Amino acid sequence: MTSRARTALLVVAVVVAVASVAYLTNPAVVPGSTDDYERTTLTVVDDETGETLATVDARVADTRAKRFTGLSDTESLAENEGMWFVHDSSGTYAYVMRDMDFPLDIVFVAENGTITRIHHAELDPEGTSESDLTRYRGTGKYVLELPYGYTNETGIDAGDRVEAE
Repeated sequence: MTSRARTALLVVAVVVAVASVAYLTNPAVVPGSTDDYERTTLTVVDDETGETLATVDARVADTRAKRFTGLSDTESLAENEGMWFVHDSSGTYAYVMRDMDFPLDIVFVAENGTITRIHHAELDPEGTSESDLTRYRGTGKYVLELPYGYTNETGIDAGDRVEAE
Protein backbone atom coordinates (compact mmCIF):
# COMPACT_ATOMS: atom_id res chain seq x y z
CA MET A 1 0.00 0.00 0.00
CA THR A 2 1.37 3.40 -0.95
CA SER A 3 1.92 6.24 1.45
CA ARG A 4 -0.81 8.21 -0.31
CA ALA A 5 -3.33 5.35 0.09
CA ARG A 6 -2.46 4.99 3.80
CA THR A 7 -2.98 8.73 4.32
CA ALA A 8 -6.34 8.63 2.52
CA LEU A 9 -7.43 5.64 4.59
CA LEU A 10 -6.40 7.42 7.80
CA VAL A 11 -8.34 10.55 6.80
CA VAL A 12 -11.48 8.48 6.08
CA ALA A 13 -11.14 6.69 9.44
CA VAL A 14 -10.81 10.01 11.30
CA VAL A 15 -13.85 11.49 9.50
CA VAL A 16 -15.95 8.41 10.32
CA ALA A 17 -14.84 8.53 13.97
CA VAL A 18 -15.63 12.25 14.32
CA ALA A 19 -19.03 11.82 12.64
CA SER A 20 -19.85 8.89 14.93
CA VAL A 21 -18.98 10.87 18.06
CA ALA A 22 -21.00 13.85 16.81
CA TYR A 23 -24.06 11.67 16.20
CA LEU A 24 -23.80 9.82 19.51
CA THR A 25 -23.55 13.06 21.49
CA ASN A 26 -26.18 14.90 19.43
CA PRO A 27 -28.32 12.75 17.12
CA ALA A 28 -30.15 15.85 15.92
CA VAL A 29 -27.15 16.75 13.75
CA VAL A 30 -28.36 14.28 11.12
CA PRO A 31 -30.31 16.36 8.55
CA GLY A 32 -34.01 15.58 8.43
CA SER A 33 -33.99 13.55 11.64
CA THR A 34 -36.43 15.86 13.43
CA ASP A 35 -38.37 17.38 10.53
CA ASP A 36 -41.45 15.21 10.56
CA TYR A 37 -43.33 14.93 13.82
CA GLU A 38 -46.50 12.89 13.95
CA ARG A 39 -49.25 14.42 16.06
CA THR A 40 -51.62 12.94 18.57
CA THR A 41 -54.46 14.22 20.70
CA LEU A 42 -54.05 13.75 24.44
CA THR A 43 -56.82 14.09 26.99
CA VAL A 44 -55.95 14.84 30.62
CA VAL A 45 -58.56 13.49 33.03
CA ASP A 46 -59.01 14.30 36.73
CA ASP A 47 -58.25 11.12 38.67
CA GLU A 48 -60.99 11.69 41.27
CA THR A 49 -63.90 12.99 39.18
CA GLY A 50 -63.15 11.66 35.69
CA GLU A 51 -63.65 15.21 34.40
CA THR A 52 -61.65 16.26 31.32
CA LEU A 53 -59.17 18.91 32.42
CA ALA A 54 -57.53 19.55 29.07
CA THR A 55 -57.21 18.33 25.50
CA VAL A 56 -53.76 18.80 23.99
CA ASP A 57 -52.59 18.62 20.37
CA ALA A 58 -49.11 17.17 20.76
CA ARG A 59 -46.17 16.53 18.47
CA VAL A 60 -44.78 13.04 19.09
CA ALA A 61 -41.07 12.71 19.85
CA ASP A 62 -40.55 8.95 19.65
CA THR A 63 -36.95 8.65 18.44
CA ARG A 64 -33.72 9.50 20.20
CA ALA A 65 -33.07 12.40 17.81
CA LYS A 66 -36.53 13.88 18.29
CA ARG A 67 -36.35 13.50 22.08
CA PHE A 68 -32.91 15.18 22.11
CA THR A 69 -34.08 18.17 20.08
CA GLY A 70 -37.51 18.39 21.72
CA LEU A 71 -38.95 21.88 21.44
CA SER A 72 -35.59 23.65 21.11
CA ASP A 73 -36.34 24.46 17.45
CA THR A 74 -39.74 25.91 18.39
CA GLU A 75 -40.43 29.61 19.01
CA SER A 76 -43.61 29.09 21.07
CA LEU A 77 -46.54 26.78 21.78
CA ALA A 78 -50.22 27.53 21.36
CA GLU A 79 -52.38 27.25 24.50
CA ASN A 80 -53.46 23.63 23.95
CA GLU A 81 -50.31 22.47 22.19
CA GLY A 82 -47.45 20.38 23.51
CA MET A 83 -44.88 17.71 22.82
CA TRP A 84 -45.35 14.06 23.83
CA PHE A 85 -42.04 12.29 24.45
CA VAL A 86 -42.26 8.51 24.14
CA HIS A 87 -39.45 6.43 25.67
CA ASP A 88 -38.83 2.78 24.86
CA SER A 89 -39.37 1.77 28.48
CA SER A 90 -40.34 3.18 31.86
CA GLY A 91 -37.52 4.71 33.85
CA THR A 92 -36.18 7.79 35.56
CA TYR A 93 -35.36 10.52 33.07
CA ALA A 94 -33.92 14.04 33.27
CA TYR A 95 -35.05 16.81 30.94
CA VAL A 96 -33.23 20.10 30.36
CA MET A 97 -34.15 23.41 28.74
CA ARG A 98 -31.43 23.18 26.05
CA ASP A 99 -31.65 26.04 23.52
CA MET A 100 -35.20 26.89 24.60
CA ASP A 101 -36.86 30.24 23.86
CA PHE A 102 -39.66 29.89 26.44
CA PRO A 103 -40.33 28.16 29.80
CA LEU A 104 -42.40 24.96 30.05
CA ASP A 105 -44.38 22.69 32.30
CA ILE A 106 -42.71 19.28 32.17
CA VAL A 107 -45.11 16.47 33.05
CA PHE A 108 -43.82 12.93 33.69
CA VAL A 109 -46.34 10.18 32.94
CA ALA A 110 -46.24 6.49 33.89
CA GLU A 111 -46.87 3.75 31.33
CA ASN A 112 -50.48 3.45 32.58
CA GLY A 113 -51.09 7.18 31.96
CA THR A 114 -50.82 8.39 35.57
CA ILE A 115 -49.01 11.69 36.03
CA THR A 116 -46.12 11.08 38.41
CA ARG A 117 -44.48 14.52 38.58
CA ILE A 118 -44.86 18.07 37.27
CA HIS A 119 -42.07 20.65 36.99
CA HIS A 120 -42.50 24.33 36.16
CA ALA A 121 -39.27 24.76 34.20
CA GLU A 122 -37.78 28.22 33.87
CA LEU A 123 -35.16 29.09 31.28
CA ASP A 124 -31.56 28.73 32.40
CA PRO A 125 -29.52 31.95 32.20
CA GLU A 126 -28.09 32.78 28.78
CA GLY A 127 -24.75 31.06 28.21
CA THR A 128 -25.31 28.22 30.70
CA SER A 129 -23.07 25.31 29.74
CA GLU A 130 -24.56 21.91 28.90
CA SER A 131 -23.22 20.42 32.14
CA ASP A 132 -24.76 23.22 34.24
CA LEU A 133 -28.29 23.09 32.78
CA THR A 134 -31.00 22.46 35.38
CA ARG A 135 -32.11 18.83 35.25
CA TYR A 136 -35.83 18.21 35.75
CA ARG A 137 -36.14 14.58 36.85
CA GLY A 138 -39.08 12.26 36.98
CA THR A 139 -40.22 8.70 36.48
CA GLY A 140 -42.40 7.33 33.71
CA LYS A 141 -42.48 6.14 30.13
CA TYR A 142 -43.76 9.44 28.74
CA VAL A 143 -43.13 13.14 29.22
CA LEU A 144 -45.57 15.86 28.16
CA GLU A 145 -44.21 19.37 27.69
CA LEU A 146 -46.77 22.17 27.83
CA PRO A 147 -46.78 25.97 27.93
CA TYR A 148 -45.50 27.30 31.28
CA GLY A 149 -48.27 27.50 33.88
CA TYR A 150 -50.70 25.43 31.78
CA THR A 151 -51.02 22.74 34.47
CA ASN A 152 -51.89 25.39 37.08
CA GLU A 153 -54.47 27.03 34.81
CA THR A 154 -56.19 23.73 33.98
CA GLY A 155 -55.90 22.12 37.43
CA ILE A 156 -53.69 19.25 36.22
CA ASP A 157 -51.94 17.53 39.15
CA ALA A 158 -49.88 14.45 39.89
CA GLY A 159 -52.25 11.46 40.03
CA ASP A 160 -54.39 12.69 37.12
CA ARG A 161 -54.34 10.60 33.93
CA VAL A 162 -53.23 11.26 30.36
CA GLU A 163 -55.09 9.34 27.69
CA ALA A 164 -53.72 9.13 24.14
CA GLU A 165 -56.13 8.76 21.22
